[in-house]
Amino acid sequence: MTFYPAIPLSGYLGWKVFDNSASRQFDVFKDTPSVVRNVDYFRENIAEATTAEKLVNDRRLLTVALGAYGLSEEIDKRAFIQRILEDGTELDGAFANRLSDSRWREFAKGFGYGNITGTRVGIESFREQTANNYLERAFEERVGEVDTDMRLAMNFRREIAKIAESESAETSGWFQIMGRQPLRTVMEGALALPSSIGQADIDQQKELFERKAEQFFGGKSPAIFKDPVKVEDALRRFFLYTEIQNGPTLSTPGIAALSILGGNSGQATNLFLSNTL
Repeated sequence: MTFYPAIPLSGYLGWKVFDNSASRQFDVFKDTPSVVRNVDYFRENIAEATTAEKLVNDRRLLTVALGAYGLSEEIDKRAFIQRILEDGTELDGAFANRLSDSRWREFAKGFGYGNITGTRVGIESFREQTANNYLERAFEERVGEVDTDMRLAMNFRREIAKIAESESAETSGWFQIMGRQPLRTVMEGALALPSSIGQADIDQQKELFERKAEQFFGGKSPAIFKDPVKVEDALRRFFLYTEIQNGPTLSTPGIAALSILGGNSGQATNLFLSNTL
């Protein structure tokens, strides 16, 4: 049996409809035979993967391990993955610490192969948490096969909360957001910023994100997203911005007013979002 998420509508309205049924759909998804087989195999065999090499050489184990950290698309980079795991995270020069994508640091730290305390694959609580994380992210991947924006929204809601709650939110929060494309995509949309800003100097980009965040959400730091209301505001802005960029439909809120503005599409979009949200 193959699971197909039910997403009858796109855009922000579709997001609200899907969000109301997501937990029920997730319960159905996690009981599908292929998912059950992956999770059962991981739980039964991960303790035997006592080295990074053993993990990367077992594709079924690696599927769950990477999927738990949102890295499933990297599964064919075995040498790269093994090096990250073996280097650990305790040294500043460790490979994972030099990558802009913080998911790799979380992955290497989680499994612990290259750290002094050693791997955690023999710890039951770690195995269960990893399996649960895999289920959550695998569900998001399946949702993304139907609607990419829905997957981006699910990922954003989970990951922005981690950044907002972290001790480093003030100092490195924006750099974490800018360095992770799914988060960056949603935030650029929420702030009505073109993707071309990625060509600017990194510090200039950070200043722009701060300025726009203060304008739309009342604060410069990503810590503002501790407030779930602001997270929802960001998602609403993202969906509306995406609809406008892709060409609004008759169901897009404010479409009549937007069509009257015409002309300068960028100026029209910004004005529309400012007045709508």
